[in-house]
Amino acid sequence: MFVKTDVDVIVVGAGPVGLALASELALAGVSVRVLERRDSADPAMRAQSVNVPTAEALDRRGLLPALERIQRETPGASGFRFTGHFAGMSLDPGLVDWADPELAAHTAVEGARMIPQPRLEELLAGHAERLGVVVRRGVAVTSLEDTRGGVVVGTDSGSLRAGWLVGCDGGHSTVRRLAGIPFPGTDPEITGYQAVVDIADPEKLTDGWSWSPHGVYRYGPQPGRVATVEFDGGPADRSAPVTLADVQSSLRRVSGTDVTLTALRAAPTRWTDNTRQASTYRSGRVFLAGDAAHVHPPFGGQGLNLGVGDAVNLGWKLAAVVSGRSPEALLDTYDAERRPVGAWVLDWTRAQIGVLRGDPKSGALRGVLADLLATRDGTTYAVKQIAGVTQRLPLPGSHPWTGRYVPDVPLGNGTRLADHAHEGGFLLLDRTPGAVFGGRARDRARVIRDEGTGVLGALIRPDGVVAWATDTPDEHGLDEALSRWAS
Repeated sequence: MFVKTDVDVIVVGAGPVGLALASELALAGVSVRVLERRDSADPAMRAQSVNVPTAEALDRRGLLPALERIQRETPGASGFRFTGHFAGMSLDPGLVDWADPELAAHTAVEGARMIPQPRLEELLAGHAERLGVVVRRGVAVTSLEDTRGGVVVGTDSGSLRAGWLVGCDGGHSTVRRLAGIPFPGTDPEITGYQAVVDIADPEKLTDGWSWSPHGVYRYGPQPGRVATVEFDGGPADRSAPVTLADVQSSLRRVSGTDVTLTALRAAPTRWTDNTRQASTYRSGRVFLAGDAAHVHPPFGGQGLNLGVGDAVNLGWKLAAVVSGRSPEALLDTYDAERRPVGAWVLDWTRAQIGVLRGDPKSGALRGVLADLLATRDGTTYAVKQIAGVTQRLPLPGSHPWTGRYVPDVPLGNGTRLADHAHEGGFLLLDRTPGAVFGGRARDRARVIRDEGTGVLGALIRPDGVVAWATDTPDEHGLDEALSRWAS
């Protein structure tokens, strides 16, 4: 056992996932230090959107106005209703059944979905700084030792001692390697590029997604944005810097044109369909989150969203254990809840790679799927999956809300339920006459009284997941949910 630690939790990696996790920990009163090997934020072009659970997680922390401002400032995103695509087949907003109950229940963040990853990272960095999170940049982790009473983290700037360590340090995670956690999966078949460029002759490209015998490319929807996919077995050196010539050569091969790119307007990225999931998200006092726990093709920005979901799920649980409010067994639910979501995302992106291939069988399959996605039901299904509104955790209880992210809940006083979640912690919605449920909270949840209609009571975890809900004044199951999650 340690006599003294430098900090309660060390988070390795200052990308969106690490910053979101550190913020959740700090909000709960846990001392946290973030270590980042880069000297500055990564400007590379990555995800261009967030899903509903990610936007709602930030809404619960008071960041919705800032997200909406970013979308308004993003070229081509203002007023845009995000639907996404499946394997390059764009999903027509006009075909979506927006009255579908699962979509209609989550509309408050509709104007906060088109968020470029660099802007999101900037927003989260400011949020973390306001909460007192210290980020040490230019510090690389070199060793770790889990003593069962804490973790000793060696870096190229000295050693730190902490109670717990979380690796949010990407697909090539040093923390995962040092912890000896296997990372099984499938090897890459493709090389993809993404960039924003100046084009001398844009008329040579077709808007949207286009297929050819050599691969796939996308032009738009933002001005100058291009993306390519080539089934070339993967790059020889993914770590090599991406140049304008690399992007132009790939675009020329795939498009079959001699299009000329004249300048890069943002740092380009190279990616593959390397698809892997850590065999466990926890080893003793070491956890993995984000790309350190799972990697896959970047279609639909699913990796960013999956990682933020990891962060908000782990953050409140680890804080509860560090503070002594909950037993260490609570931490086992992190892997149990997040692993199935990660496995689904891996398969969702693998399926798109299968459809994108240029061989005749994949082309035939793409034609069948295109017909399905041209229907109201098909488009609505795909949009719901991409938006994340169908996610459900295996929590006990039969109410339709249980295990799902809490929907939009406007209150009679003009506020929303999310407005009361800025400080973190549990919320207990009580709409019963005489506040039947509120008396059971025993200071373990903030009670929100309301006289509105609909669900009479709901216990919402700090990550937005509904742990218990009822349509009747019967409090059956509430005490059990409070004891299980908010002890």
